Amino acid sequence: MAATPSESDQGDRHDPFDAPRQHMLDACFLGPYAQNDTLLEKLVVEFLRDHVYWRRNFHPEDPLAISTTAALHPDYLAFEAKTRRELHLLSAALKKSVPFHSPRYIGHMASDLLLPGLAAQILTLPYNPNNVTEDTAPVTVDLEVKVGLQLARMLGYANDPSRPDCAFGHLTSGGTVANYQALRLALAQKAFPVALRAAGIGDLGLPEDDWAAFNLHPREATALVDRWGRWLAQASHSDRRRWQARVEGERLEQRGLVDFFAVHPTLKVPKVLAPVTAHYSWSKGCKLLGLGRGQLERLTERGMRIDPEAMEATLERCLRERQPVLMAVAVLGTTEYGTVDPIDAVVAARERFAARGLGYAVHVDAAWGGYLATLFRNEDGSLRPRDEIARDFESFPSPGVHAAIAALGETDSVTVDPHKLGYLPYGAGAFVCRDHRTTALLTEAADYVFHGEAAPDYMTRYRRLGQLIPEGSKSGAAAAAVYVTHRVLPLDQAHFGRLPAQTVRAAEHFRARAQRFARDNADVVHALMPFDPDSNLACLALNPAGNRSVAVANAFVRRLHDELRIDPRHPVQDKQFFASATTLKPEALGEEGLRRIFATLGLDSATLDEDNDKLVLLRHTLMNPYLIDHENGISYIDLYFDHLALRVRALLAGTS
Repeated sequence: MAATPSESDQGDRHDPFDAPRQHMLDACFLGPYAQNDTLLEKLVVEFLRDHVYWRRNFHPEDPLAISTTAALHPDYLAFEAKTRRELHLLSAALKKSVPFHSPRYIGHMASDLLLPGLAAQILTLPYNPNNVTEDTAPVTVDLEVKVGLQLARMLGYANDPSRPDCAFGHLTSGGTVANYQALRLALAQKAFPVALRAAGIGDLGLPEDDWAAFNLHPREATALVDRWGRWLAQASHSDRRRWQARVEGERLEQRGLVDFFAVHPTLKVPKVLAPVTAHYSWSKGCKLLGLGRGQLERLTERGMRIDPEAMEATLERCLRERQPVLMAVAVLGTTEYGTVDPIDAVVAARERFAARGLGYAVHVDAAWGGYLATLFRNEDGSLRPRDEIARDFESFPSPGVHAAIAALGETDSVTVDPHKLGYLPYGAGAFVCRDHRTTALLTEAADYVFHGEAAPDYMTRYRRLGQLIPEGSKSGAAAAAVYVTHRVLPLDQAHFGRLPAQTVRAAEHFRARAQRFARDNADVVHALMPFDPDSNLACLALNPAGNRSVAVANAFVRRLHDELRIDPRHPVQDKQFFASATTLKPEALGEEGLRRIFATLGLDSATLDEDNDKLVLLRHTLMNPYLIDHENGISYIDLYFDHLALRVRALLAGTS
């Protein structure tokens, strides 16, 4: 039930300082006031010197390429002076950057960085590994593959490389590229059985027709890929090459979409089903793969989450019209609202429809909420029961959130962003698939980089990452940062889970404080959180008292947001707090939800029009672990609402 002004006085009873102080977290970050500067400086200097010694001891018999007197030459001194000047100018300009480190920043999905990852990235940068292959990154390629296994364990996938169905994951520049990889793999897996049929291979247990081949359950398609690999391994060298060429010639990746579906006229281009609240990268991905944005069908939502009944109806229509489905996307922590889709219901629907001949992949876009799963994992990797987790919170996790995360291991692939709730530097997204055997369908060849046949063992196979990832060159420093962080803070509730626990408590306090704000300011503004947060994103809807127009309410919230966002024309210190904004899509709420919210806010839904077809909200990302400062007895959430109350009254009174 969403927070409204008429609810109980829970906000007055809520004490944000009840939770036990987490002293371990004090060493994790540089800190809002850079309190851990000595620790970071010691780490950076120590390992910079270690790098220098490594260089000096690599063939010390070689002569010095730079003379000892070079530093005295005028050209050298001029270069040093110019470099120093430009760095000083850069440093000065960067003071206009967004203060992500501050607990006064509750805007977008960024916060302070974990020291183990920051130090590991700085340490690795001078070595400049390129994680395209072990030839250019013999250490960090292995680390990246191990990161995939670390994340697989967190998600509930098999993470033992000795198992044939072990998961596989790799890093990307962000969640967008990881989502592209999910589409790419799902399309390759869906079309491959059709290519095998077209090639005329008769003894692999192939489906009887193209429709059945195109609509296998992902696990059946994976088993078919595995059987094909084993069949090839037993063939003679000449037969192997002949059959490989024959199958490759029939694959969608060789023919292209137009030719593939022309050759198989009984098939249609498959659809991607994604919720209204899904990230815009899904639209970009459908266009990038040539499927077309028209093949992205938005699933009806109820309460900002996929409506299972509406999804069932969509799948029934697809089955009736013989419209293939490539993938159903569920979201674990929507980018705009932090809500969690019923992943368990999406998986269950896949099982039912696959049994009826409509198979498709299930992907979870957990770019934001993936690391919340650490709260649900014991140190041995097992799932914690909901009642055990709930003892540490007021209402988290809801039964729906617990069921959703419990179902992650039954999905086919997941996107996770270490550079979001993993608190690591940008350029660190991740893609993880449930069964690594399907990645054989993505392999490319480049003789100057990859040499010979891939070895069969897991770790050696993936030392040639460039063969199957979307990128070519990619920094190994990001892999080092993620790997070291996960080693220092293992991905379970006893270690890394302490971080999201802090942020969930902050979100619960935000909810209580929003109720109090609504009561205390009801004379001038109607306010509510339009839906309960499933994670640590919190939205706030506001409407001046007495106003019925959506346009007026939106203009008012935009004015507030103008005061709460970065303005490069003014020093960042001029701002008391930073928040972001988003819009509430009526189609994501459902009719009942829209009526409830508009009634509480005093708005008339009839005033929704072409220019104001959505309601503007203030959006708050509560990932800073110091929002509740136990050391000094300060709640920055309380301070934020005090500031917001002053600004609301000032704007409505027409004063600055």
